[in-house]
Amino acid sequence: MMARLKAFGAFWYDFVIGDDWVLAAGVVLALAVTALVASVSSTVWWIMPAAIVVLLPLSVWRGTRQR
Repeated sequence: MMARLKAFGAFWYDFVIGDDWVLAAGVVLALAVTALVASVSSTVWWIMPAAIVVLLPLSVWRGTRQR
């Protein structure tokens, strides 16, 4: 039973965090900012695309720099 639970946890860690924990943290931060801004304003659609514009090149740069 513990082996299955450990495998389940390892799957979700690998699925969410993957190879780049900075990217995962950035997505969580962008979702938190979206939730905070949504409680004040109704125009929040631009936050996630802006986060992608920042996070995707950052992730590619970090990935190519490591190799």
